[in-house]
Amino acid sequence: MPNCTHLDQIKPVTPNTDGCEECLKMGDTWVHLRMCLICGHVGCCDSSKNKHAAKHYHTTGHAIIKSAEQGEDWRWCYVDEENV
Repeated sequence: MPNCTHLDQIKPVTPNTDGCEECLKMGDTWVHLRMCLICGHVGCCDSSKNKHAAKHYHTTGHAIIKSAEQGEDWRWCYVDEENV
């Protein structure tokens, strides 16, 4: 059972874009996508060179993301550093 205290921040969101928002604007590429469960921002993962999902967390404080990859079903809390 997760110890995360941020689960109450999750909202019913839909992805804002079909790819990493910032990479699309820059014309860059990504490895995997993550979606913010607070606002729907789609960013690239930490294996991508730009790490936009983590940058979104550090800028906004939105703690919980989920994988936006087909076939993956997991969520992560940046604050508590655990799967939720």
